[in-house]
Amino acid sequence: MSHSVEDIADLLPEIMEIQDDLLRRRVAAVWSEAVTTGAGGKGWTFDELRSIPFTLLAGDIDLRFIEHLRSCARQCMAIADVLGEIFGDRVPIHRDYLIAGSLLADVGKPLEFDKVDGRLVKGHFGEMLRHPFSGVALCYKHDIPPEVMHIVATHSHEGDKVNRSIESIIFHHADFVDFDIAKALGRRG
Repeated sequence: MSHSVEDIADLLPEIMEIQDDLLRRRVAAVWSEAVTTGAGGKGWTFDELRSIPFTLLAGDIDLRFIEHLRSCARQCMAIADVLGEIFGDRVPIHRDYLIAGSLLADVGKPLEFDKVDGRLVKGHFGEMLRHPFSGVALCYKHDIPPEVMHIVATHSHEGDKVNRSIESIIFHHADFVDFDIAKALGRRG
């Protein structure tokens, strides 16, 4: 089953902030494939995706994966706005690439995770490939620009040894704002 841009926007409304229609459609196509082929080929419903925890690394916290994606996208837009207001064109930011990258950075996680007896587990695919790698593969298949694939590839510790683009730097920090907060909440529980 293929999902339309409108379907994906129901899950990730921030996709509509991407001004370039072709890029928006390609981002939706990547997500559609991740949703339908994830979980070891069983696929995910939108309700299942909405119930997945943001991370399995912070204990029992009440933050969800889709909320994290949306939080990062909005943080990235807010950071870009502040940088633009203060520095103007001296800090060039490709806003569409930033938004697309923020929405695609974790698109490999539906492939990384599986569902077994109603429980979320890291599947065999996830044991073999972390989500930055599978995310880039999905993006490449759908003609996502290399500048956006760079964000997906470098957003986590896999990017610590490369020179991140400005957009990747912004996303990397937004991602870790959420992750570090999740760890702090997990320590409280």
